[in-house]
Amino acid sequence: MTAFTPSRRSLLATAAGFGLSLQLLAVPALAADSGLNKKKMIVVICRGGMDGLSVAPPIGDADYHGLRGGLALSDGLPLDGTFALHPQLASLHALAKAGEARIIPAVATPDRARSHFEAQDVLETGAAGVYSTTSGWLNRAVETLSAHRKVDAISIGPTAPLLLRGKVQTASWSPGRGVDAEARLPSLLQDLYRNDPLLGPALARGLATETMAKDATAGLSGPAQPAMMAAGKAGGLKAGAGGGVQQGREAAMSLGQSLAGFMREPDGPTVAAIALDGFDSHANQAGLLNGRLAYLDAVLDGVHKGLGPEWQNTVVLVATEFGRTARVNGTGGTDHGTASTALILGGALKPGGIVGDWPTLKPGALFENRDVAPTLDMRSLFKGVLAEHMALDRAALDDRIFPSSATVKPVLGLV
Repeated sequence: MTAFTPSRRSLLATAAGFGLSLQLLAVPALAADSGLNKKKMIVVICRGGMDGLSVAPPIGDADYHGLRGGLALSDGLPLDGTFALHPQLASLHALAKAGEARIIPAVATPDRARSHFEAQDVLETGAAGVYSTTSGWLNRAVETLSAHRKVDAISIGPTAPLLLRGKVQTASWSPGRGVDAEARLPSLLQDLYRNDPLLGPALARGLATETMAKDATAGLSGPAQPAMMAAGKAGGLKAGAGGGVQQGREAAMSLGQSLAGFMREPDGPTVAAIALDGFDSHANQAGLLNGRLAYLDAVLDGVHKGLGPEWQNTVVLVATEFGRTARVNGTGGTDHGTASTALILGGALKPGGIVGDWPTLKPGALFENRDVAPTLDMRSLFKGVLAEHMALDRAALDDRIFPSSATVKPVLGLV
């Protein structure tokens, strides 16, 4: 095996910034610079079912406020006459206004089961059906690219996400105890008990109580109960006595900068994947998403600033396994849904408006009368970036990287 080795100076600088545990698996070194070898791609998976109506609230949709009730946002960061961004996505908003970030509303995988286990499998394998392959589409993309040129890949976290598992050996880096080490268990438990008439509601109530207790401890100011959620003001972030929120932002930005540092090296990886947990918002959604979206925003800001000139060669995709219900549930949250909102950003991105079509939130337009209806297959988005940015041909995309997907056309014109 040949080793992926960042320079000693960059490795020591990164380590000094964290008190981290580092594990690097072997991958090939990059070939000499060429136009294609300069292209970089990062995929961020937000696990738990991130609520697209909170990420990019359609504040100009006539049915939005009625459906969302106390979760409706009136102080979003405007993008156009219909959409805004969540107030905690300020760095992303600045990129959008500069033409370097776009939203993809109403996007979904082929899966409709609303199960974390199944939806995450389909999202990360790129297959049309659940549990039909054991490798990730990004690993297969790297494998295909490697037949023509040297391509390295890295995953961030204690274990590589399924997205990047497969035949190709990849590097992995874990900051300290890992990324969001405690955030995923609630999602898995809620998935397990979601159809149990007794344990499902009891778990949601317990998590709501726990979330509010954590908010109070960390200095988060949020509503004491769902009925008190004022539109656009619920759960605003404030630094507590210990500065927990500010420290969280700084840690998230450092995480993004560390990833960028690896990718900025002359012999560093050109493809990366990172999974962020904790987006399952069955209860007290406003407070929970304030924290999680602020964390996501800081990670993306760290990547942007950390890449420096290499940002112009980079595309970042942010996706989740499914969205949430359009209507609020009884615990101030939302339940498992269908379409969500994905994000695409980077210096290589072409400026433009939303990607895809918005189905509206009219009663007749909702999927099964409860969810945002999907108008774009997630694989179309991934295919488009891989085709235009990474120069993968259509045959490989249709048959090998996203098996049996010839009818799923790539979205072109993004880069």
